[in-house]
Amino acid sequence: MKIAAGRHKGRVIIAPWGTTTRPTADRVRVSLFDMLWHARWGGRHVVDGARVLDAFAGTGALGLEALSRGAAHATFIENDAEALGALRQNITRCAELTKTRVLVADALKPPRGQPCDLIFLDPPYGHGLNALALAALSKAGWIAPGALISAESGRETAEAPEGYELLDERRHGQATLMFLRAP
Repeated sequence: MKIAAGRHKGRVIIAPWGTTTRPTADRVRVSLFDMLWHARWGGRHVVDGARVLDAFAGTGALGLEALSRGAAHATFIENDAEALGALRQNITRCAELTKTRVLVADALKPPRGQPCDLIFLDPPYGHGLNALALAALSKAGWIAPGALISAESGRETAEAPEGYELLDERRHGQATLMFLRAP
């Protein structure tokens, strides 16, 4: 895996061995950021200067891609030890230590946080965790009013949680990307 664009373009991102961590594929990540920048509801302003939350962070590829493309800060929530090791190495490889914060926590039981403008959710597929995570993150103060949320899931059908506006939904192989606007 590599950072696709921005100042870290081409930088290799490592992932732990095994199937516990399932990084977002490069082509899906490129499509996700193309949507953020070019969709009628998006634009470069969505990423430029944004405070980003990468929940279920794994390797941190989504948050690091956002930083590479101009986000101001990224917070990563992850609780798997092997994924945390890869995440920290990837942050160091991208020289983004001053613009990041890593929280060893469960995205379904997050600590209190500062509101973020751009939220990435990429939980394990097949468990319906996006809605649960949004409720928990909102209650803990992580979601700014009007925040843009990219929620990845498997091929299972997902619905926008109550109060969130569904902006778009796209399928990419085994992944489904749902874009939401927070109330």
